Amino acid sequence: MKILGLFVTASIPVLKVLLITTLGSYLALDRVGIFPEDARKHLNTVVFYVFNPALVGSNLANTITYQSMITLWFMPVNILIAYIVGSILGWIVIQITRPSQHLRGLILGCSAAGNFGTILLIIIPTLCKERGSPFGDPDVCYTYGMAYSSLSMAIGSIYLWSYVYNIVRISATSDKEFIRKDFPVSKAAKESSRPDLEGSIEPLLSSTELEEPGDNSDRYVLPLTASEGRAEAAVPESHLGITHRFRMLVRKLNLKALLAPSTTGTVVGFVIGLVPQIRKTLIGTGAPLRVIQDSASLLGDGAIPALTLIIGGNLVKGLKGAGMQKSIIVGIIVARYVVLPFLGILVLKGAVHFGMVQSDPLYQFVLLLQFAVPPAMNMGESECSVIMLWTYALASISLTFWSTVFMWLVA
Repeated sequence: MKILGLFVTASIPVLKVLLITTLGSYLALDRVGIFPEDARKHLNTVVFYVFNPALVGSNLANTITYQSMITLWFMPVNILIAYIVGSILGWIVIQITRPSQHLRGLILGCSAAGNFGTILLIIIPTLCKERGSPFGDPDVCYTYGMAYSSLSMAIGSIYLWSYVYNIVRISATSDKEFIRKDFPVSKAAKESSRPDLEGSIEPLLSSTELEEPGDNSDRYVLPLTASEGRAEAAVPESHLGITHRFRMLVRKLNLKALLAPSTTGTVVGFVIGLVPQIRKTLIGTGAPLRVIQDSASLLGDGAIPALTLIIGGNLVKGLKGAGMQKSIIVGIIVARYVVLPFLGILVLKGAVHFGMVQSDPLYQFVLLLQFAVPPAMNMGESECSVIMLWTYALASISLTFWSTVFMWLVA
């Protein structure tokens, strides 16, 4: 009977995600025309630069203290493990399915990158308010749950840029070399096709919200052109200074991409929370500048419904997408919804055994849920839309099941 009660509790937040996502998909249909692609891009720009950093910064500022840092230190490690294990599972899917060259980066990205923001920001607060929740006082649960979810979104964004981003870039570059080697074209044809090659990979408009308007042309293209590469190669490596080598490394890794607005919001939230003088000025009913914190919280509240509607709208692309190898879809679903959550349980059990994670049921639940969220990467056109459609359609079943299991484990 207890399991049944946990199942009902776990199904409520998942139904919320499903309803809002379905609404976004309906509004994006051509015959409805309320939420077309241009509207989604403009709304995503506002979410990326305004809503996301406000949400992350305000929630972290409310809860982060020196004491809470002791509890949160394992979360970046946990998310990194989820990314690495997901990458390994993606590689296994590639070895089994033998996909086309241009799909390999897509499979790796979808297997490695999880939606650590929107899903958690809806599921955790809703679970806190449910009557059968095992997480104690609803208000305390809500406050800390939002902080855990916001930090999860920020860390996931950093890893997405620094880890998955470069995997995709390398894959995209090798794909171009494959095209140039096997399908040589004239110089004019190369130049005319270059924008399509460079713009064929883009992130999903999701919680991480990594789309930067006006800077799409070279995001997933290695920074050196062919002529630049020949010029660099002409200079002996021994003659290159340390500064020059560092510049080359920065350009290849594109460290500028790490400075996303959500990352900035994370830094601001930590500074406010950890510096007592600033915290007393901004946080609390008696703080003289509390209106700034209240305004940031108000803006942040708009992020969750906006992001979920955008995801729903983008899933419509999957209905129009071309068919693709079914084994690839099945492989990604098994990797993300079966193997990865099971391995996440083993990771948490090991961390608890060695004293790396404290016995806070809510915190442990968030760490477990990070292994069960749907993909957050959209790195193509029709093929990726089909993958996103199926993975998010099945996410309602998977998240309900694993949320029930996770709550039973930590309760």
